[in-house]
Amino acid sequence: MEFTQSINHCFKHYSNFSGRARRSEYWWFFLFVILVSLVAAFLDYGFDSYIAPDWGMFDVISTIILILPQLAVGSRRLHDIGRSGWWQLLYLTIIGAVLIIIWHATDGTKKNNQFGKPVKIKK
Repeated sequence: MEFTQSINHCFKHYSNFSGRARRSEYWWFFLFVILVSLVAAFLDYGFDSYIAPDWGMFDVISTIILILPQLAVGSRRLHDIGRSGWWQLLYLTIIGAVLIIIWHATDGTKKNNQFGKPVKIKK
């Protein structure tokens, strides 16, 4: 899956917490979120649009727009390795965040699991 395909797919399935997602889908969307966050930070700095000491208007808006697709693709990514999406709650701890990142980088199972068939990339 390519960068633009990943973004389109994640926004089309922004509330779909079932199924599976390949590593490329997750990491391309992760890169997109980082880029949007950087642009929002520059806009907040440039327009001095801080609504709180560390919260800029553009940052808050981008976070609101991206949080649900992020959680959905993260859940589908964990499904690909046979884990529940609820494991994302480990992000609330430092050690848990490291574990989740390792799981997101792990190759998915090649066979069917309780979350469905393996995802195939359409060309």
